[in-house]
Amino acid sequence: MTNPLLSDWDTPFGLPPFDRIRDEDYAPALDIALAEHATEIAAIAGDPEPASFDNTIRAYEASGDGLEKVLAPFYALAGADSTPAREALQRDFSPKLAAHFSDIHANKALFARISSLWDGRDDLGLDEDDARLLYLIHRGFVRAGAALDGEEAARMKAIMGRLAQLGTQFTQNLLADERDWFMDLGDEDLTGLPGFVVNAARAAGAERDTGPIVTLSRSVITPFLQFSPNRALREKAFSAWAARGEMGGETDNRAIVAETLALREERARLLGYENFAAFKLETEMAGTPDKVRDLLTAVWTPARAAAMEDQAAMQQMLAEDGFNGAFKPWDWRYYAEKRRKALHDVDEAALKPYLQLDRMIEAAFDCANRLFGLQFAPVTLAGYHPDCRHWEVTRDGRHVALFIGDYFARGSKRSGAWCSAIRSQSHQPKEQAPIVINVCNFSKPAPGEAALLSYDDARTLFHEFGHALHQMLSDVKWERVSGTSVSRDFVELPSQLYEHWLEVPEVLQTYATHVDTGAAMPQEMLDKVLGAATFDMGFSTVEYVASALVDLEFHDGPAPKDPMARQAEILAGLGMPEAITMRHATPHFAHVFSGDGYSSGYYSYMWSEVMDADAFEAFTEAGSAFDPVTAKALEDNILSRGGSVEAEALYLRFRGRMPGVEALLKGRGLIAAE
Repeated sequence: MTNPLLSDWDTPFGLPPFDRIRDEDYAPALDIALAEHATEIAAIAGDPEPASFDNTIRAYEASGDGLEKVLAPFYALAGADSTPAREALQRDFSPKLAAHFSDIHANKALFARISSLWDGRDDLGLDEDDARLLYLIHRGFVRAGAALDGEEAARMKAIMGRLAQLGTQFTQNLLADERDWFMDLGDEDLTGLPGFVVNAARAAGAERDTGPIVTLSRSVITPFLQFSPNRALREKAFSAWAARGEMGGETDNRAIVAETLALREERARLLGYENFAAFKLETEMAGTPDKVRDLLTAVWTPARAAAMEDQAAMQQMLAEDGFNGAFKPWDWRYYAEKRRKALHDVDEAALKPYLQLDRMIEAAFDCANRLFGLQFAPVTLAGYHPDCRHWEVTRDGRHVALFIGDYFARGSKRSGAWCSAIRSQSHQPKEQAPIVINVCNFSKPAPGEAALLSYDDARTLFHEFGHALHQMLSDVKWERVSGTSVSRDFVELPSQLYEHWLEVPEVLQTYATHVDTGAAMPQEMLDKVLGAATFDMGFSTVEYVASALVDLEFHDGPAPKDPMARQAEILAGLGMPEAITMRHATPHFAHVFSGDGYSSGYYSYMWSEVMDADAFEAFTEAGSAFDPVTAKALEDNILSRGGSVEAEALYLRFRGRMPGVEALLKGRGLIAAE
């Protein structure tokens, strides 16, 4: 049988032919693609003609098409529909790919050609886009160790290979813990749970051919912790959730974390940096660890104070229920939900019927249409999983993108939610439209029933769709700077900004309709939902900032030999409330340890939030959340530009100034609005 990964595709929109690709196709296709790419690189490095932009930079950017063709569909599957066979392939691929790219960055002839162009860049007559591409490629080679020689170069290659192995193993260990643990629920354990929680537990059990269960999927365990009156069961479930990655045995991630941190420090020092945080943050908006620390500590103090005030009120509620001991982490969500209902009369069980998945997708699409003129038409395609839904995205009759939504939790999918691209937009070296995926972990309904979301689920849907818009609206010359290829502390701006449209009253009035009656959400309920927007914000801010500070301190200094002891030390120094845990404790902190994307960079959500609060204010100042002039400015200066210009310059073009932290604190209700 012909390997489809090695032949041309005639599929609609260039979507990989997932229905024809077999798992056994990937390994031989990868080997061939790696060899082809190596040949392309050798030809560029060995070109007898003097280095020029076209024969070196353009040629380098154009190389590796075959490799991308293999890896794009594989990694779409690896995170969203993992199997033992695919996990084995990923373990094999990660060191192989690391070695391949290390060899490219160690190619002295290639680096000499790139460096000669960089040194003579002022005489090349490059336009802004080409100059940016040259800058990024040269910087990437330097930061990958291209200037190293001898033993140092060999050591860098070994470090990168080992880090790739460790990141893959960390991810697979975490997925195994999340997949393997579950807690049976008897009929008596379902007492007091709303129908949607019971249905989620039954659906999770049906996937495993059991009765109702609680799993470590966030869409199952979080509502269970919110609503189960059984404190002992809440403790059991929460303890398992908190212990992911440190349950002992083959899936324990603690040794992986220690080795990863040590190798990252060694990598940074080989490149001449004091520590890994200094290396990593050099290319981000923040620039230095001190600037990150200043932001996080400015938020920590008011957030902790708010959380402790909330805890005192809930401690009294715990006592009224007959428990005289300390307030515990497995109590927080349960009593916070009861308190939210008491203070704001917002009942999650009454709210969910108004938040149908299909209607929230329509809402996200309609906002994109009103803001940017995008239209979404469903198309039937062979996706990588039966749950995938596909839409062609057009504007004024012109194809813009293919959008894929993969919304439901399953045992083969890692936890969380993310946006990725099977193909990114570019005009050069070839014209191509993006293929963008949103992956979520919402509870799958019983056959014939509508999928219902929590308010946090709906916010997640809008968040990930904001990332998708960043990809779909990209209009840049080079793929290297396309869409979300921006600094880590800027990438969350479009996603977090788009969340604001969920809370625009007219959006909920139109799309928050009851699953049975079709009636719009009552104005009284809408007012209560919006009024409770900052409820429990002390808790959510503390759990987030604690994680971000632990990440920063791990990397801003010598690598800790015992990361768990160092984590405890950092949290103690902060005065971490005992009833709140880190949002992501170290052994399951996938943002930081499944790769180095967010390492030293988990703060970036909050850095972007400083901007997103200010950016939405631009629409408020214009008098409408759908003001066309402001929407055009947002697209022209941010969403379409990708990484073609430095992030701060893009924001200044849009807003005219950089915001302070006050907008964030007001938005989170941590200081009074003026």
